[in-house]
Amino acid sequence: MKLYHQHYLEPVPEIKDFSEDIDLEFIIKDLPKTIDSMKMGAERIRQLVLSLRIFSRVDESKMKEVDLHAGIDSTLLILQHRLKLKPQIPQITVVKKYGNLPLVSCYAAPINQVFMNLLSNAIDVLEEKLETDNFFIPTITITTEINPDNPGTVLIKIADNGLGMTQEVKDKIFDLFFTTKEVGKGTGLGLSISYEIIVQKHKGQLFCNSQLGQGTEFIIQIPINQESVGAIRESPVQESGVRRNIRI
Repeated sequence: MKLYHQHYLEPVPEIKDFSEDIDLEFIIKDLPKTIDSMKMGAERIRQLVLSLRIFSRVDESKMKEVDLHAGIDSTLLILQHRLKLKPQIPQITVVKKYGNLPLVSCYAAPINQVFMNLLSNAIDVLEEKLETDNFFIPTITITTEINPDNPGTVLIKIADNGLGMTQEVKDKIFDLFFTTKEVGKGTGLGLSISYEIIVQKHKGQLFCNSQLGQGTEFIIQIPINQESVGAIRESPVQESGVRRNIRI
């Protein structure tokens, strides 16, 4: 079209009329933008499909060595529609403090389901607090590290700066069907299932640290290598100041 305009400044009337009817000048300006948007949309779909595949691990039913950070990032991408800016609601900030983790021997899909449950719960709590505090800056902090007191295990910490919970609620959060959400919003299964996946399926531990009004932190502790699991000794991970003996 650029070459045509350079060499044929005065097109025949039929072409000129048709160009005006279809608003050719606008199309020439808008078409590159449309193609760029299509490319961005296709790349977005590609990333989502890849993330869903990593999240579900449909081709990996056996225990394998897994990059936990890839699982967390894929879960965050799937939940992105709940994290981004909404009308009159601040965007939820996600702070990643990733340590240098090795590949961890685990069942990838169930572990990713735990990430999904914990992150979804954190978002629910932050949205609830936003309803009563317009100046609140919602934040989720994800920390990963090799357990400094037991290098054979890794720690994944997911913390929010939401409402927190009472000791009475905290004592029940892993109970089957227990929920503090309104009818229709919660099943009481997410945390119970997560506990089963971490403790029974991976011989790890799932802790909760929380105080009313000061947010909540969930701590996942799982062995790097499942074959080395067996001994029971005191863990440095504490739950509300109480040190517990756990299987590692």
